[in-house]
Amino acid sequence: MDDDRERRPRMNPQALAIPDAARLLSALGFGAITEEMLRADVAAGAPTNADGTFNLVHYAAWLLQEMGSGD
Repeated sequence: MDDDRERRPRMNPQALAIPDAARLLSALGFGAITEEMLRADVAAGAPTNADGTFNLVHYAAWLLQEMGSGD
């Protein structure tokens, strides 16, 4: 069983590709999150890393800020 965990690719919550971020957020129960939704958020100003990946903590902070802005 430990061998299976070692072979499984690990996700880095500080550097997720958009498809991986969409799958993870959907699997965690945040509703059906699509790549298109995340790309729209990026276009609206959501932060990304220099390589275009998502840092989930920074993204969550941005979402909270957006919710608080009343837009």
